[in-house]
Amino acid sequence: MKTNILFFVFVAALFPVTGHAAAACSKANLTRCLDSACAINISSNAAARCQYCGTSSAGTPPTKKGMQSLSVGASSKNTLTEKELKSAPTDPGERYAWATAQCIAKLGGTCTTDDVADTYDTLIEQSCKAAGVTAQRDSARASLKKTVTSASCKTDITACLIADKKCGADYSACEDDTVFNNYFSACSVEATGCDQYLSSIREGLITARDDAVKNADVLLASIVKSYQDKRTAKLNAAQKGCENNEARDLCVETICQNNMRNKCAIGFESEKSAAVQFCTFYDTACNTIKSSIAASEELAKKRLDEI
Repeated sequence: MKTNILFFVFVAALFPVTGHAAAACSKANLTRCLDSACAINISSNAAARCQYCGTSSAGTPPTKKGMQSLSVGASSKNTLTEKELKSAPTDPGERYAWATAQCIAKLGGTCTTDDVADTYDTLIEQSCKAAGVTAQRDSARASLKKTVTSASCKTDITACLIADKKCGADYSACEDDTVFNNYFSACSVEATGCDQYLSSIREGLITARDDAVKNADVLLASIVKSYQDKRTAKLNAAQKGCENNEARDLCVETICQNNMRNKCAIGFESEKSAAVQFCTFYDTACNTIKSSIAASEELAKKRLDEI
């Protein structure tokens, strides 16, 4: 129950106060802030943004400790501190929503959720693409064998072919047959004792390349849609919580039941008053949501009129 209340606060904060709309948003500072929650150890893990703030389909980050600590030497001026990150959700969709709220607040409300989407969604998409192919590359390299057989030759040549400086794990650099053939020939030379298997291996790798190229866009779209759907669901839940003051009333009920000695019973109006006062932040959050939705609708109407 408490977790749901706290998360609502995070998501509700995603909607910026319209009074800050005129201020310029620094995309560099916004990226720096979001990276401190979503791109931990990005230099050694290209899939970090997707794993932390994209989708669980991309797999979990290398260490749990990394979920709560900044990279060494990171500045805290425009980044989330280690203490702040201890409150970060581990679910990628929830973490992205949480980081968005935190960073908009840290940058003084000069940025909006639209700025976050324009600035960071593409970075997550790129990371998700890396996440989709990393497992394939690592699996091939980990299964290298010393014995020269058809299987070991295929493994050796595949590992060589999909190296970052050749075709790449997603074969994107080898869509052209000439490029593919040149790299395959170079890898075949390195695979000593595999001459008798080269024809069948080449045929299989061409099929693998064609499938990878064909499915790359499908895979990326699936991963991106997954985290976008989660993010939309969280935003919808926040808006629903504002209807008829449901979220605020639930907050008051929870505080009374869990924190008040007499459960705010009749005759203990002071407890009920304290609970209501504690939960007034929902009124602020919901008013912000309503104002932001109205502003977004007005902007959309203006853009349509300009077309």
